[in-house]
Amino acid sequence: MERPLLLLDAVPYLRAYADQTFVIKLGGELVGDPARLATVSRDIAVLHRLAVRVVVVHGGGPQLDAMTQRMGLPIERIAGRRITSPEVLEAAKMVFRGQLSLDLVTAVMKQGERAVGLSGVDGSTVQAARRPEALVTDDQGVRRSVDFGEVGDVVGVDCQVLDSVLDGGAIPVVSPLGVCEDGAIVNVNADTMAAEIAIGLGAAKLLLLTRAPGILTDVEQPDSLLHWADLAQLAALESQGSFKAGMRPKIAAVRRALLGGVARVHVIDGRRDGALLEEVFTTDGCGTLVVAAADEVPAEPLV
Repeated sequence: MERPLLLLDAVPYLRAYADQTFVIKLGGELVGDPARLATVSRDIAVLHRLAVRVVVVHGGGPQLDAMTQRMGLPIERIAGRRITSPEVLEAAKMVFRGQLSLDLVTAVMKQGERAVGLSGVDGSTVQAARRPEALVTDDQGVRRSVDFGEVGDVVGVDCQVLDSVLDGGAIPVVSPLGVCEDGAIVNVNADTMAAEIAIGLGAAKLLLLTRAPGILTDVEQPDSLLHWADLAQLAALESQGSFKAGMRPKIAAVRRALLGGVARVHVIDGRRDGALLEEVFTTDGCGTLVVAAADEVPAEPLV
């Protein structure tokens, strides 16, 4: 009787999420692992078959690191964000819009679903402005002036192309490149891009798949997982220095999405088999659910 009961438990979620939009962000480490990619693509396909409008945004840090090393280029990051020289940007174009986009689109297609590879440049979907030189506090607590190079901050999102793909019954797969007003292409943090796209589409959920169980209060202790949090808790943890390296832009993306109107953001372990479906279709979930304020938690499932 276990299996029918589990299915019946999911029925309210199935009804509530039909025709809702979910934005799912995959890190490059998941896209680069064939077994993990197949599993995550299977879960994405299941959501799509259940009438969820799914948009996938992917990163590609490990693959870009490997490419820049082969090209003899330095790898530089400050506070979890990459410094992008013109040469590194050229490598990013090849890796993001070429290799990784094709691998992810193909993986989804192998699950019997249609996918369309795009970047933020296509249709001017993600409009950006070059990030100005700014004072940044690094992971050692040192504050210094940083020029991030060919990196863009999102200033606008045009969802027309995404809506067209979704309305056509396919899954948009978006690479983290944006376009400036002068037509220049820039590197955009994938977590940031996913948050802005979720806001632009009026998404019900933003799901960030990571290499961690979720948001940890202590990065050295995997059992310090927060099962839920709000913005006030995140601010307190941030002031304590709990977030390091790549988690810092993720937390910034979580905050931006919630303040922009996305009701729920989930941070989950993409390495865990079935994590995406477990998080979406069970009450307990498996990662961290973040809402704007603890006393304003919307009913789940969303209706």
